[in-house]
Amino acid sequence: HLDLSNNDFGGSPVPEFIGSLSKLRYLSLSCGGPLELLPRKFRNHSELEYLNLENSLVAKLHSLKLLVLCSCALPPVNPSFIWHFNLSASIETFDLSDNNLPSSSIYPWLFNLSRNILYLNLGSNSLRGSIPKAFQHMVSLKSLYLCDSELEGGIPKFFGNMCSLKELGLSDNKLSGQFSQVIQNLSCGCVVNSLEVLYLHDNDFTGPVPHLGGFSSLEELQLDVNRLNGTIDKSLSQSSKLESLPLDGNSFTADNSLTLKLSHNWVPPFQLKWLSLASCKMGPHFPKWLQTQNQLVHLDISNVGISDTIPDWFWDLSSKLSYLNLSNNHIKGKLPDLSLRFDGTHIGGTSIDINSNHFEGLIPPPPSNSPFLNLSKNKFSGSVTFLCSINENTWNFLDLSSNLLSGGLPDCWLHSDSLFVLNLANNRFSGKIPDSMGFLNNIRTLNLHNNRLTGELPSSLRNCSHLRVLDLGKNAFFGEIPTWIGQSLQNLIVLSLKSNKFHGNIPYQLCHLGFIQVLDLSLNIILGKIPKCFNNFSAMTYERCSNPAIGFAKSILVAPRTGNYYKYLVNLLLTWKGSENEYKSTLGLVRCLDLSSNKLDGAIPEEIMDLVGLIALNLSRNNLTGPITPKIGELTSLDFLDLSRNLFSGSIPSSLSQLSGLGVLDLSYNNLSGKIPLGTQLQSFNASVYAGNLELCGLPLANMCLDEESTPSPGTDDDSNTLEDEDDQFITLGFYVSSILGFFVGFWGVCGTLMLNRSWSYGYFNFLTGMKYWVYVIWAVNIAKLQRKFRN
Repeated sequence: HLDLSNNDFGGSPVPEFIGSLSKLRYLSLSCGGPLELLPRKFRNHSELEYLNLENSLVAKLHSLKLLVLCSCALPPVNPSFIWHFNLSASIETFDLSDNNLPSSSIYPWLFNLSRNILYLNLGSNSLRGSIPKAFQHMVSLKSLYLCDSELEGGIPKFFGNMCSLKELGLSDNKLSGQFSQVIQNLSCGCVVNSLEVLYLHDNDFTGPVPHLGGFSSLEELQLDVNRLNGTIDKSLSQSSKLESLPLDGNSFTADNSLTLKLSHNWVPPFQLKWLSLASCKMGPHFPKWLQTQNQLVHLDISNVGISDTIPDWFWDLSSKLSYLNLSNNHIKGKLPDLSLRFDGTHIGGTSIDINSNHFEGLIPPPPSNSPFLNLSKNKFSGSVTFLCSINENTWNFLDLSSNLLSGGLPDCWLHSDSLFVLNLANNRFSGKIPDSMGFLNNIRTLNLHNNRLTGELPSSLRNCSHLRVLDLGKNAFFGEIPTWIGQSLQNLIVLSLKSNKFHGNIPYQLCHLGFIQVLDLSLNIILGKIPKCFNNFSAMTYERCSNPAIGFAKSILVAPRTGNYYKYLVNLLLTWKGSENEYKSTLGLVRCLDLSSNKLDGAIPEEIMDLVGLIALNLSRNNLTGPITPKIGELTSLDFLDLSRNLFSGSIPSSLSQLSGLGVLDLSYNNLSGKIPLGTQLQSFNASVYAGNLELCGLPLANMCLDEESTPSPGTDDDSNTLEDEDDQFITLGFYVSSILGFFVGFWGVCGTLMLNRSWSYGYFNFLTGMKYWVYVIWAVNIAKLQRKFRN
């Protein structure tokens, strides 16, 4: 037995002596050296029974019982070195997961493996097409995982005859069909008695959930994130061993969602440990059958239509819970002392999410060991001094936003260095930001938006160097914008200081924020010029973004082989197209520079035109001067442009008409002059867009330009009018004479020729007939396409 995992041997080959260990049965080289550094003698080792090369590369061996090649970065096409394995006699466990191998690299040799193989994991590869029938020959298979690939079609009937199969993982694929057909295929043989684990989540199965009573051994049934609907009444009434039942994510429309309709006094035959019913219909009252489930570790009944107070018996379930989600319901009332209701000693702690309900009153002390606590969008009031009663907290995510909380911010963040997200926005907090917030060394999001906070920003915040989102907008902070924001917080993606009392110039140090996507300094008292170095905002120079959201995730182990995955999406209030809206799932797509409602002067730096990824540029309500640079047409991603209420002069650059995606434009109340450039884009806006520029002319304004005047010039005499009339009479007479001569020459020139020459006449009329049919066919095809489109 030899464990050499997590060694790279300083880049040297794996020691040669390993190949001489004739009695070696167990060897682990996981996270170790690559293939070409393994000793040659080792490649012919025949007695080895266990080899773990996870996160490494593999050597050529001839006989193994257990082989783990997970995450080995194997070649995606024809991994020829695997062909040298003689696995047909001894292999029992084979893990080839997470190598991104295509079907053509796996199937040809996989089905030559021993029929005695027991455990096979091919998950997280690029398997395509339907599930091959060759799996039916692996008659001894106990565990088969084909998760996280691109398999299509249904589940074959042969799985029903695999009598030894206990675990079948087909999640995260593109499998489809009626779920009742899936159950029918699996119920037709002996697997109905052996199957313990069935993972079908994240596929495209449809229809109702049929009766599952025949699966007497079933312990885990994961059906979440499909398109199941209908009603579940007593279809689970005979699944006495069931422990895990996630059904969430099956509701695409309110009228076609999965509904639980169980009698009030129904007593389940099982004791669940994992229950997830998010977005299923089960309200308006708390289901009483939950009272019998005293082994629950994970409970998610978010967005299920409950509009009730929490019954007392519900809190008796909580001692073993590691995850509780009651969010997006209409639950009302007060919370009990959560620190007494939850066991704070078990691994991973207890995560609680009750956001978007109607809870009220003071926030009680939370569990001492709670990595995730979301109480946002309720009616909690009072102070948050309870935060200081916890000596060693383990919070990763703490969201108390959108409540009625008041008082000062607690000054006890010294032991909160595990905190990733702190959101206290939209409350009534007052006073200053405490210095101890500078001890949040791992903080990624700090959101204090829309409170009553005041004072200068404490310099201790410069220690929060991992910050990605800093939103301090809508408060009463004052002083100059600190230079340390650009020097120490260079990982910022979002910086909002809007609607405060900051003064002075924009510090050039902000130009170090290369990852910034949203910079909002609007509604302050900022003076001076716009820094030219803003073109250093590298993230604003990309026209596309691969991630539509800004979020943070963490997996927390709560039991052996079991964990909770937490994902927190940052939400931000942005003023967009004249109104303030919340951005969450699409925040990562926003590229916004808002310097409006300040006292900035000077010209717009041409360097800003390098920010070709900008979607919104708002420089309105300042004292900016000079012409609008013609380079503004290079901002091809712009959807929103507001330059109103400044002192811009000169003409509107014609390049502005090239911004085909521009949805909002405001150039009003400047000193612009000349003709509005022609182009459907600029003429499609309302005239108010150009209001207050007295020397502008052209559509859509009523003020026409001189070269567009069509009425006679004033001051002309009668003699000139008489001469023009005579000219018009002469031209009119000539027109008629020419028309008559042209008609006779043209008519007899063509028709006379056709009458005298029969072959020409025949060809000409054939041509006309063909054109008629061609026009008719084109017309009929397009009409049919339009009819189909309207029907769809």
